[in-house]
Amino acid sequence: MADEEPLDAYSAAVVRVAKLVLPSVASLRVRGRRGEGGGSASVITPDGFLLTSAHVVEGAEAAEAAFADGTETTADVAGRDPLSDLAVLRARGDVPAPVVLGDAAGLQVGQLVVALGNPLGLSGSVTAGIVSALGRSLPTGRGRVVDEVIQTDAALNPGNSGGVLADSTGQMVGVNTAVAGVGVGLAVPINANTSRIIGALMTAGRVRRAWLGVAAAQRPLPPALAASLSRRSGLQVAQVVPGSPAAIAALRPGDIVVAIAGEAIGSATNLQRWMLEEAIGRPVEITVWRNGALVDVIAVPSELGD
Repeated sequence: MADEEPLDAYSAAVVRVAKLVLPSVASLRVRGRRGEGGGSASVITPDGFLLTSAHVVEGAEAAEAAFADGTETTADVAGRDPLSDLAVLRARGDVPAPVVLGDAAGLQVGQLVVALGNPLGLSGSVTAGIVSALGRSLPTGRGRVVDEVIQTDAALNPGNSGGVLADSTGQMVGVNTAVAGVGVGLAVPINANTSRIIGALMTAGRVRRAWLGVAAAQRPLPPALAASLSRRSGLQVAQVVPGSPAAIAALRPGDIVVAIAGEAIGSATNLQRWMLEEAIGRPVEITVWRNGALVDVIAVPSELGD
């Protein structure tokens, strides 16, 4: 009888991911205004940038990072973005090789994913599961949400935040960030939008966002309008901040936003995709349904303040 039984395909995939990714995952010890806490992080560049969750390093200027090979170093908080729950640290000393960043846009429901981090202070922990759902929303600060969040049943616990969610090839496709219930874990995706946020945090320490000055909520479109536009919902303006770009553009409470620059807007997350640095100071056409007619207004978003 063979000394070692061959691993089944599932086990072999998880073992392979663990060997590839665990060396790049750090256990964080954080001391800040909220006292002492912990979490996880991953090396994302050879020169010492680490990625974690913004809430892990909230109120802190630095953290102690420890790796599976015994490497320990202090890592300074280079930038954090509470609205995406992402933060970047810069290690003062040497770090292991970085993880390979993937793209969550290619994930499918039912696909194998592996969570790697330091739950409950237990460093180097690995759990596996599947992608339970895609496109979830995660509320963060200022009433905004992170869109396209990954839901997984891979076990997550306090301390996993900031750790890696990897696919079966060992590429990082998400940053573990929250536990919504038993068997329900959430991860901020690695995609084109979050990659831009990470890049901004590495270079500038902050993320610039555009601001219109409206409070709005999704609502169904009138049947005739829905049929003509081939969509079911729009974004109804509930409040316009006086003196804001929306007020200057003459947006009104009750208006239903259906498009920006000709692109359909059916939810708050659709609108947030437009409120990026590139939109600051640039005129944009907003199409609204008002008093039984489609009306176009021109708004010039300003920069969202701290």
